[in-house]
Amino acid sequence: MEKRKKAATESGALLVVIALILVAVNALSFFLYFRKDTTAAEKYTLSKGSGHLLTEMKGEMKVEAYVTKGLPKLDAFVRDLRDLLQQYKDASKGKFDYVIIEANDEEQKKKAKEAGLQELQFGEGSDTEDKAEFAKGYMGLVFNYGAERDTIKVLSPDNNVGLEFWITNKVREVRDKGDQIKHKIGVLTGHDELKLSDPVLLPSNSGQKPNLQGILSQYFPFYTFVDVDLKNGDGEVDESLDGIIMMQPGKDISEKELRRIDAFVMKGKSLAVIASAVNLKASDPSGSATMSTHNIDKLLSGYGIEMGKDVVLDYGRPMRVPVPTQMGMQVGRFPPVLDVQDDGRFTGNEQLLDTSFPAFFRISPIAVPFASSLTVKADKQPEGQFRVIARSTPKSQKREGDTLDLKLLQRWTPQKGTLTQYDIAATVEGKLKSAFAGGDKMGVEIPDAATNKARVLVISSSQFFANPFARAGNGPDMGQMGMQMPGMGGDENLLMFADGYARAVLTNTILVAKNLMDWVTGDTDLLAASAKILQEPSLSYGDVSKPNFDEMSEEQLSKQADEMKKERKKKQNVIGGTLIVGVPVFFGLLGFLLWQRRSSRRNNALAELTEAAA
Repeated sequence: MEKRKKAATESGALLVVIALILVAVNALSFFLYFRKDTTAAEKYTLSKGSGHLLTEMKGEMKVEAYVTKGLPKLDAFVRDLRDLLQQYKDASKGKFDYVIIEANDEEQKKKAKEAGLQELQFGEGSDTEDKAEFAKGYMGLVFNYGAERDTIKVLSPDNNVGLEFWITNKVREVRDKGDQIKHKIGVLTGHDELKLSDPVLLPSNSGQKPNLQGILSQYFPFYTFVDVDLKNGDGEVDESLDGIIMMQPGKDISEKELRRIDAFVMKGKSLAVIASAVNLKASDPSGSATMSTHNIDKLLSGYGIEMGKDVVLDYGRPMRVPVPTQMGMQVGRFPPVLDVQDDGRFTGNEQLLDTSFPAFFRISPIAVPFASSLTVKADKQPEGQFRVIARSTPKSQKREGDTLDLKLLQRWTPQKGTLTQYDIAATVEGKLKSAFAGGDKMGVEIPDAATNKARVLVISSSQFFANPFARAGNGPDMGQMGMQMPGMGGDENLLMFADGYARAVLTNTILVAKNLMDWVTGDTDLLAASAKILQEPSLSYGDVSKPNFDEMSEEQLSKQADEMKKERKKKQNVIGGTLIVGVPVFFGLLGFLLWQRRSSRRNNALAELTEAAA
């Protein structure tokens, strides 16, 4: 009895100690708050780049957050907004502060309106009752930095995905204006290039004519695009440019012009080439392609990246574009447009997409229309660091010739020959050697090697920043008349697929373009913030076997997708069962074994006492 009383007293004391520990931990958590963000895109944590941007500011920034409360949805959004702004403040080392203003009185409403914010009507339905609640007010941010003042006029409480991206983007814009920071990017012209300003993103029958340069200038005004016309080599490249972008040319580039570009790169600058050997005319649904690199290969081969005079057709993962028809949803398959996705089952020299590279940072998939094969020759640049950042699947084939039929709306089948994997995007950086060492200098002085770290990127795609269905299917530009009567002319079938293509890839294409500009300017701190505009990627299962990318019908593909879903579901059930049932059962068995062991020891002790008493 005494032992039992002692054990009960010890157990009670232990429970009291545990309770006191829990109370102490909860009290300490108020002062020592910590949380761990385990999401792949760091969804709930301020990215390091955003914090670094704030610490690099010359002055201090103050943000006025005008908010509206009163509905559960609004209250939750305001709480998340406050938490995010506090993270900005904590990371800024005293250079960022904010204030939350609930504009209830007329004076506060007047200030919000004068700042340029929009008054909104918010509504929220009830899950339990047949009624809705409404609130009227503001939800926006006012940024103050020295003499600069700008706003995010509207924040949507319905969706906070990418909230850090838009805030950091505005911080950067206001900071650059206040600190007189300019990023100038040169775009090569004079060779009938595919331009960033060409309206080739949407079908003409949509009534809209957006272009990539206009989108970048509107949402990322800290970039300035400068046309670079080398005038057959007589003109020089402006040294104040951060880098040059070469888009798909329609005419040959002279060697003297290439030497001018090489001289610019040798000053430790950046060069991005977005082009291939596949040349297709705009507003031409025939798909008759002329195969020519227009001398780009002479420059690139000197940097150790050779471009083939071919087109890569990917039968393993072609772009699939769904369109609605009277018979239901129709899916078109287009091997000349590669659907390049990050897949953890392919690593090393088989990696399909390197999403750690700045231009593709956490962005998957990407569409690569009309790609030519690339071959890396590392021996040509012994001081360069080479990196292949995109490949086709192993079920790919290349076609060669002076002209090729690449009409998108045709039945695509592999030809006789080997199916293999091809490199379609690569980069090299370091103290590169000149691509034109020795020979006739043509009046262009070029050092033997770069004075500083130089960088060259090649995305071997002739229409990477275009919608190939819209570019081929849109009718010819009718000028002012076309604006009054949109949709006149063009190929209706191609335009039908152009809309589906835009829905599938346009967001990722714009983000790649934005990240590419950051790479060109060398300002890659904000890549992590940019990735937060994308949805959180799905879970990956490492033991799911590699796809074989065999040619399949839609019925076979649907069956394969169902099998993959079942395999994932089986894995999810195993994990769920282990966590929900397995863990409790384990601890239950452990407790039972410990109880049996203690009972056995107690019985043995009682037996010993009985024997001793006898």
